[in-house]
Amino acid sequence: MATTPAPHPQAPPKPTWDPRDPVRPLLRPTIRIRLTLLYGGMFLIAGILLLSIIYLFTAQALSDSTSQLPFKVVNGTVQPTSSICQLPVNPTGDQLNDAVTLCLRHQSDRALDDLLRRSLFALLGLSIIAFAFGYAMAGRVLSPLGRITRTARQVAGSDLSRRIELDGPDDELKELADTFDEMLDRLERAFTAQQRFVANASHELRTPLAINRTLLEVHLSDPGAPVELQQLGKTLLATNERSEQLVEGLLLLARSDNQIIERKPVDLAEVAERGVDQVHAEAAAKGVEIRSECAPAVVQGNGVLLERITLNLLQNAVRYNVAEGGWVEVTTVTEHGQAVLVVSNTGPVVPAYEIDNLFEPFRRLRQERTGSDKGVGLGLSIARSVARAHGGRIIAEPREGGGLVMRVTLPI
Repeated sequence: MATTPAPHPQAPPKPTWDPRDPVRPLLRPTIRIRLTLLYGGMFLIAGILLLSIIYLFTAQALSDSTSQLPFKVVNGTVQPTSSICQLPVNPTGDQLNDAVTLCLRHQSDRALDDLLRRSLFALLGLSIIAFAFGYAMAGRVLSPLGRITRTARQVAGSDLSRRIELDGPDDELKELADTFDEMLDRLERAFTAQQRFVANASHELRTPLAINRTLLEVHLSDPGAPVELQQLGKTLLATNERSEQLVEGLLLLARSDNQIIERKPVDLAEVAERGVDQVHAEAAAKGVEIRSECAPAVVQGNGVLLERITLNLLQNAVRYNVAEGGWVEVTTVTEHGQAVLVVSNTGPVVPAYEIDNLFEPFRRLRQERTGSDKGVGLGLSIARSVARAHGGRIIAEPREGGGLVMRVTLPI
């Protein structure tokens, strides 16, 4: 019998506020706020219950004490001291007793109202004190979590040497901090090994390719070499050059996956203009017009890597364009506290469901592997990695009529 597959668990709802946003809402649902509301709300409910019980007991006691007077008026003159208590003129003893009972009951009602009013003010004051005390205590209890959060943010900036090293009792928070420190140790060893591998691969892969290129160029420089040998040498030289580009792209992709530690002010407008200058000759050879409208947009980052983003996007825009009447437009602007680089171009129609595949290494539109002379299939992957390393992102959208609009957003 066929079994029905178990439904996938639903992802938890995302917060309505951005944790990376420096301007956070005042009443965001933090644990401290929730603990404060919990402790303060419990105190408030307990106070209301206690006040209600005291009020009921006091009302019952006063009602029992005033239902029957402990004395009886036989004769004499009773003169009221308040206009609230009205006594009959020339009353008999029973009439006077009833009137005095009503007066005392009225006085007890006023006493209960005064007790309730004073108790409510006292409860309000104590509630404020309880909420403030609960907020302070919650902050003290949750202070290790703040320390863990600050350390995690520093680690997010590629400072893997940071550790929490939390002191205090051996409770759940210290266990969490120690586990986080152990995870950081493993991450630091892994990143160190990766950097060592990249450095070794950079040398071991470049050296034989450089030797092959030199040997091929020497043989091609021989004027007496046969035509077939020269043609084979040119083919091997082109293949070797393609391998060199692939190695350089892989190494750059491995480096750009990490956060940028050393940051300097870089103007995206200047970076875009330099990228346009580098692809201008290729665009002219393909008959593609390049238009640029670059406004100053200064970001903190690595100028070489940011230039690589622009160059890769422009090269893709030129190479994957229409045969006649094609154009590429480059703009830089500052919007909502962010620097934006936009590269749009004419070209073939790109289905929306193919957009995500363009950013995967070695993948092109409708092709699993690279198989043309337009590149090695790492341009957009490198661009996305560099953008992420700078804390930004890159979005691709298909143009109406063909082509793409590549939008790079970087924090200022």
